[in-house]
Amino acid sequence: MDRHTPEVAVTGSNMDQVVPKKRGKLAKRVGAALAVLIGAGYAFWQLAPHGLQVNASDVRIATVQRGVFRDDIVVRATAEPLNSVILDSVESGRVEEVFARDGQMVRKGDLLFRLSNPQRNLELLRTQAETAQQVSNLSNLRVAQEAGRTDHQRRLLDLRFALSQVQKQHDRNVRLAAKGFISQAALEESADKLAQARHALEAEEGRVDVEEKVRHAALSEMQTAIDGLNSGLKLVSATVDALAVRAPIDGMLADFHLLVGQTVKTDEHIGRIDDPNRFKLTAQVDEFYLNRIAVGRHGSVRQDGKDHEVTIRTVYPQVKEGRFKVELVFAGAQPQLSPGQGLDAQLTLGAPANALLLPNGAFANDTGGTWAFVLDAGGASAVKRALRLGRRSSSQIEVLSGLAPGERVIVSSYTPFGKAERLELNK
Repeated sequence: MDRHTPEVAVTGSNMDQVVPKKRGKLAKRVGAALAVLIGAGYAFWQLAPHGLQVNASDVRIATVQRGVFRDDIVVRATAEPLNSVILDSVESGRVEEVFARDGQMVRKGDLLFRLSNPQRNLELLRTQAETAQQVSNLSNLRVAQEAGRTDHQRRLLDLRFALSQVQKQHDRNVRLAAKGFISQAALEESADKLAQARHALEAEEGRVDVEEKVRHAALSEMQTAIDGLNSGLKLVSATVDALAVRAPIDGMLADFHLLVGQTVKTDEHIGRIDDPNRFKLTAQVDEFYLNRIAVGRHGSVRQDGKDHEVTIRTVYPQVKEGRFKVELVFAGAQPQLSPGQGLDAQLTLGAPANALLLPNGAFANDTGGTWAFVLDAGGASAVKRALRLGRRSSSQIEVLSGLAPGERVIVSSYTPFGKAERLELNK
């Protein structure tokens, strides 16, 4: 540099320039971002499910079909003895001896057990003594009456003889008076004696009749008293005999668990005797069928590869825990059974008929048969729909309205769904 050239100071003031702000581009970027977010949200809303999420594998789905409705149900029945006799203690007492055991076959009249009751024995002795005393009194009364009857008979004989003698004497006096051999006064005196003899005989006969009636009444009353005592004696004797309990019928002893030394009360249940050869079936039926189950309806059970016809003999309409009890008897030959054995009994409630059908499922009980979850065409969701169901069997439900053939319905329990109106089924 030329040292004679004047120096100029270097600054950045000439390089600084004012740049205007680009507001339009920022607004476009923000708007685009918002549009993307809104579009994504709308798409997510469209794709997102709107009902309760349910795994398809957790529900049972069935298709509505036309077919034949078989109006029968299958119930689980239990074999029980057809005839049983309950053994209740007639008398109280202490068990002194036990001669049988539970499950043993017994014959009518076999001694099962024996009780002791000192009070009953004392009552028997007292009644026997009273009866013996009354019998003795009756015997004495009869002896006394016989003696009195003999005395009256003797007196009657004497009076009849006396009357006969007086009658003869008066007859003679009448003949003598007619001939004038005796006076009129003597005749009147004999007539008076005859009247007196007749009156004495009549009085004695009347007294005999009265006493005979009194004796007969006394004997009847005494005999009635003795008959009453004899009845009481038989009753007390029967109570004493009841302390030795015997089998009333042939059969198998069941629910019998007495021990020596045990105290038994009157009317206490001590067991039963079952008929080991004939059985009945008892079953618990859903209360839905209460109005359709009736005495006389038929059914069948299958045992050992054979079907055996049964008939409803008794219906117990009391509902307990949603079920009621029925008793079934075999219409013909029965299979070999054991007490407590379980069998599946098929009961016929009506004739077969064509109908729109669904498989029987828990949904019918959960909804009362008034609605169901019906799947859409794609099977991805199910919505609540009103319908009307008819008869039910063990495997089928009759659809009266609300569904069409080919539609699919969730037939398993609706309890897990709560109050949901729509279900989304996840594959």
